[in-house]
Amino acid sequence: MVTNHFQSLNEYVYAIQQSIGATAAATYIIQNDVVVNEWYSGTHAASDAPRLVDEKTQFNVASIRKTYLALAVSLLIEQGEIGSVDDEIGQYLNDYKDAARGITLRHLLTHTHGLIEENGKITREFPAGYGWAYRNTGIGMLFQLVRHISGQNLSFFMESHVFSQYGLKETGWRTKAAEQLIYNYYDDEHTWVGPNDSDEGDQSNLFVSARDLAMWGHMHLKNGNVNGKQLLPQPIFARATSLHTPLTVPSLLPRNGFIWWLQSDTPLNQIGELLPSDAYQVLGITGCACLVIPSCDAVVVRMYNQLQGSSGYDYLYDIRKFGNMTYDLLRSYGGAR
Repeated sequence: MVTNHFQSLNEYVYAIQQSIGATAAATYIIQNDVVVNEWYSGTHAASDAPRLVDEKTQFNVASIRKTYLALAVSLLIEQGEIGSVDDEIGQYLNDYKDAARGITLRHLLTHTHGLIEENGKITREFPAGYGWAYRNTGIGMLFQLVRHISGQNLSFFMESHVFSQYGLKETGWRTKAAEQLIYNYYDDEHTWVGPNDSDEGDQSNLFVSARDLAMWGHMHLKNGNVNGKQLLPQPIFARATSLHTPLTVPSLLPRNGFIWWLQSDTPLNQIGELLPSDAYQVLGITGCACLVIPSCDAVVVRMYNQLQGSSGYDYLYDIRKFGNMTYDLLRSYGGAR
């Protein structure tokens, strides 16, 4: 049942939409297995006759896509195709035996590998397990890992093993414009989202509707059990959202599951300080976010199509405030366990 209990949150999201110059926004909240807030704002683009944002609109979720890659890795572990998260990547991909010696899957999944690619050569910023840096070098290796082990690209693997199982029909890597897609960045030669000429899952062109992204979070919240059906084994999801950051990483640096940000008292933390210790979240550069709060039995999604920087906008302040507001409203609406 959708109510106006979350009107203040939607108004806040709308205010940020205006301040960052996004033409589109949405929020979607599931609590206690019920949709309690569904809100859409704006248009797909700033053209003369743009399409209105609605429940079918698919946003480019940018780096949120990395949690889909993470789940593929967890599924391969469950299938026994990957022995351990502490296996070195070079054990599976011979090309990295030397360049990534000592780098484990744990390091790649928690941004603690210290690898950076410059001029086609992989170098090290810091010793593996002793720092944290948000780099796509490790993400590229994990994509190759999934393809090498499964014999399928990430997009096909996820469609056949996960999307079809959970009915995620408004989720996919897209290379061509379509009515339901907010597809207004790829003509910009300076676009931050990168190319979109591959449908294999290796590019930042994953488009998802607000309700499908909420289901993605809900699948994790329920450890794969949706509508009373355990469609994939529970450990696949529990593993992805459990702490995997090496103990050697300094305490002031972020904590991660398989890509997911976990609640932690650190300067770079994206999760609001009022949220409980079991909260976890993922965020994309376009402003899309998926926040899971198990103690409230809730999943919260926020969508934007923002890409260019906005003067004076502090995304960390914004995403923390969004989380704090949501948690306060969830507790007063459906309570916390």
